[in-house]
Amino acid sequence: MNTTPCMVWLPADHRLMGDHGHQMPFLVLGDKYARAVKLGAQAQPVMFPLADTGQISELLALVDGVMLTGSPSNVHPSHFQEEVADASLPLDAERDLLTLALVKACVHEGVPLLGVCRGFQEINVALGGTLHQRVHEVPGLADHREPKTAPFDEQYAPRHPIALAPGSVFETWAGSPQAMVNSLHGQGINRLASGLEPLAHAPDGLVEAFGVKGAHTFAYAVQWHPEWRCTENPFYAAIFEAFGRACRSRHSLRLQAADLNRSRASSGA
Repeated sequence: MNTTPCMVWLPADHRLMGDHGHQMPFLVLGDKYARAVKLGAQAQPVMFPLADTGQISELLALVDGVMLTGSPSNVHPSHFQEEVADASLPLDAERDLLTLALVKACVHEGVPLLGVCRGFQEINVALGGTLHQRVHEVPGLADHREPKTAPFDEQYAPRHPIALAPGSVFETWAGSPQAMVNSLHGQGINRLASGLEPLAHAPDGLVEAFGVKGAHTFAYAVQWHPEWRCTENPFYAAIFEAFGRACRSRHSLRLQAADLNRSRASSGA
């Protein structure tokens, strides 16, 4: 049997990097996301840096899961029929073009899907939901942004509790109906897409986790950052372990199908 590794596709961020006025485009993936897939999900992270929407189906056939990562950039509000509220915040139209289509393909084709922060927001928007562009300015909602000048250990430290839906996988992974999570986001769910089920809420009522209704495989997303030192946090580790199991299940089925096709070809069937 073919022994290719279990692979998870992570999208690239498109950024201009360098001194002001002397910048070049780069395709970027955060180390902590790739490391969480490698160590937490026990899978090989892969990128297709210049993938376009027309290639999604053929590329999904090569992988066993998709993780939509967090990013400094926000989903462009035109995708949920709003104008840009703060022009100083970074956007990434190239990533939007790929990931919003990728979400729909994963759901349709039953590819394990994990969304984190921006990825959580991408899934909601791709399936018809909307976002608050400035959560901290919405009456009744808290400020979920991190202290940006603080050390990373403080930025990614547990910030607030979340209430987990009774009987949900999140309650199982946490081993409790409540958990403490970090909080590093300015945007958040406004209207949840009709195809999503809320599975965790912050104390102010903001949706912090959801699952895709009727999904045939792992299809969950979180607003917090479980990739941060995921092996040191049992709740975060459990999320990646479950994602990894789903990816390995697809991997096994994918390789069995490939071996069967080769066997048929060699026998002339």
